[in-house]
Amino acid sequence: MSDETIQDAIKTAGDDLAAALPSIADAKAEAKSFLERAQEAIEDAVESTVEAVKENPLAAAAIAGGVVVAAAGAAYGVSKLLDDGDKPAADSK
Repeated sequence: MSDETIQDAIKTAGDDLAAALPSIADAKAEAKSFLERAQEAIEDAVESTVEAVKENPLAAAAIAGGVVVAAAGAAYGVSKLLDDGDKPAADSK
């Protein structure tokens, strides 16, 4: 095989590969589109949450209080579990 034939084969394979793969611009556009959709979804969720809090401020306060109590209870439980593991075992002499 001549060098020219090998170079032509490499060029053809490279061209075929380049045609098969999406271009960087296409990938960039898809990523931007995905990020824009995600940003819109987050904005909609925040807007809905703000509207719900405005319509039901007592319910929102109750939910927030419940979250705080649940987090405090979990922290207390974890601290008790860790304290029990630190106590020495009783000797049975």
